[in-house]
Amino acid sequence: MSVDVYMNFNGNCREAVEFYAKVFETGAPEIMTFGEAPPNPDYTLPEEAKSLVMHSRLNIDGSNVMFSDVFPGMPFTVGNNISLTLVTRDEAKVKTWFDQLKEGGSVTMELQETFWSKSYGSLKDKFGIDWQISLDNGEAGM
Repeated sequence: MSVDVYMNFNGNCREAVEFYAKVFETGAPEIMTFGEAPPNPDYTLPEEAKSLVMHSRLNIDGSNVMFSDVFPGMPFTVGNNISLTLVTRDEAKVKTWFDQLKEGGSVTMELQETFWSKSYGSLKDKFGIDWQISLDNGEAGM
């Protein structure tokens, strides 16, 4: 298991990930937009969000670096747009890490099932570090 870096951008993620792919010679990146995600019947996706990058990943010299645009209306601060990401196939670790890291911190998204993970959550720990914790479902893809 490794600790991966997740970088957020404010509408220019596609440009950034394509730039880094060229710099680090990773090949063309796979990019998923918010508009390509499975629709939520309880929520209509705003038109301005459809073309924004929901997720992309590059392997830069053995390290996974993931990328996303922030959703329209979400806060964005340059310098605070990087989080650490833990991905494991051990569901007990997901819960233990999440529960311990949230002590004294603040939860952004409680552990829950998403279309990409059976258990995913995000939080800011008591030291102000942003974390994303996700159960690897063992499926190929981004």
